[in-house]
Amino acid sequence: MIPTLDAEAIRRALTLRDLTDPTAGPHALQILLDDVLGALAAAWRCELLLHRECPIVSVADNYDRLRYPPGGAARDARYTRYIGERTLLRTQTSAMIPRLLEKLAGRSSLPDVLLACPGLVYRRDAIDRLHTGEPHQVDLWRVRPDEPLGGAALREMVDLVVAALLPGQESRTVPAAHPYTLGGLQIDVRHGQEWVEIGEGGLALPVLLADCGLDPARVSGLAMGIGLDRVVMLRKGIDDIRLLRSRDPRVTSQLTDLTRYRPISSQPAIRRDLSIAVEAEATIEELGDRVRAALGDESDCVEELGVASETPHARLPPQAIARLGLAPGQKNVLLRVVLRHPERTLTHPQANALRDQIYAAVHQGTVSQWANPARRGAHPRPGPSPGGSDA
Repeated sequence: MIPTLDAEAIRRALTLRDLTDPTAGPHALQILLDDVLGALAAAWRCELLLHRECPIVSVADNYDRLRYPPGGAARDARYTRYIGERTLLRTQTSAMIPRLLEKLAGRSSLPDVLLACPGLVYRRDAIDRLHTGEPHQVDLWRVRPDEPLGGAALREMVDLVVAALLPGQESRTVPAAHPYTLGGLQIDVRHGQEWVEIGEGGLALPVLLADCGLDPARVSGLAMGIGLDRVVMLRKGIDDIRLLRSRDPRVTSQLTDLTRYRPISSQPAIRRDLSIAVEAEATIEELGDRVRAALGDESDCVEELGVASETPHARLPPQAIARLGLAPGQKNVLLRVVLRHPERTLTHPQANALRDQIYAAVHQGTVSQWANPARRGAHPRPGPSPGGSDA
């Protein structure tokens, strides 16, 4: 049976604010969304259909209907937040597309239409300044009858999207395979000396259109997904993704437009290195998700979670195995934790308390090392990650 989220983890996910939705108040992400939709609709003179849905979706809509292979890594519970055997928190806004295409197929006449599906998506991801477990995406699909949409139309779409989101920014495309497109590509923009990915696109897979009731002999489409958090960070010059959800008035006052961000005073960083025992297959994304689940609202205190080294059981000396309480089938990970809240200074007692919470969430050995003397003698219970259950 796959590990599934418990009720509290589901509640937290569903109450997290979608920053692209204006009903909860203004945010710079909404301006980006309006700009790109306006640019595409004006250039194409097509109908715009903006669509939102609850983020709880079926496995079929998130994976099967989009042609993800049955045994593909994307489906693994290490990366996907399952609610049940057949439901999950969507990992991509593309999960809204199949049923939306079916609605188009039910129309008496099909227009040239731009489908826009924005919202939160949910992943098990690493913790650092550029990644979050709940990023914002928008899927942009153009569907048109009769006149086929091909590679030239896709390149035009890329140019329009980049110009609307990041005016004047140099961009490039590189080949990238997606299960629901043909001629897939990755969209990068230049940031200093580096290329940064902001999205992916391709020609809509004809068999997907057919499955949704559209005749691929006379209907074609363009498909594109854009990571909005990364775009707004590039546009405003923000270097820490946690700031997008800040409650500090000095920050929130700057997140209602697209002007350059003016940094507020930086807080000092506190580093803690944790030597832990975990299952041999554990990834940094999985460990990051355990930490987010365990800390809840306090996860904003973790700036980065990284692996400094990994050593399998067979390569460890006996004294290290005994010190960790490491079992066969586990490995020793040296986990580097950087604690720094984006708005307030952490005291050393607070940092130690956070260190112990993180340690309890990830260490699966039978012997433990605590920063807080009051916890000495206790050890975490090995098993599924916090916020999950084996169901």
